[in-house]
Amino acid sequence: MALNKEKKKKIVADLKEKIKKQKAIVFVNFTGVKAREMFELRKKLKKENSLLKVAKKKLIQLALKESDIDLGVENFEGEIGLVFGFVDEISPAKVVYQFSKENPRLKIVGGIFGKKFYDERETVELAQLPSKEELLARILSVLSAPILNFENVLIGNLRNFVFLLSQVKGRQ
Repeated sequence: MALNKEKKKKIVADLKEKIKKQKAIVFVNFTGVKAREMFELRKKLKKENSLLKVAKKKLIQLALKESDIDLGVENFEGEIGLVFGFVDEISPAKVVYQFSKENPRLKIVGGIFGKKFYDERETVELAQLPSKEELLARILSVLSAPILNFENVLIGNLRNFVFLLSQVKGRQ
């Protein structure tokens, strides 16, 4: 269905608004992905406060250019969708990466994090990073390990003494 000028302007304005609010944009090639699978992806993205928008490359390029992001979207292969992350920078890339492992027809083309464009390889590397919560948990475990080990050393003698007393009591 052909779009008239009004609809195109509305789409570009909507994309510009989303680009202004975003913390990250992941570009995906969804050629060959079924509508049911796209619905699943949208549901997963919604849980992470992210959004998938699909538009023609020309309109995407126009919205990016008006938002002071110069990127050759028309050089991307296939049908392009934009995944916007509004809360976390990495979570949309993680969701799309996990989904692309289950559905190989969906491909990550690149991403914009901050104001910098990252190609496919770099975006996938960012998606494979542990989440903020995982990193905090790892730091906490590393910081608490010496204290717990010291506690075990101090309790060890007491534990051995109690074990010895129970052995002595058992022999009587």
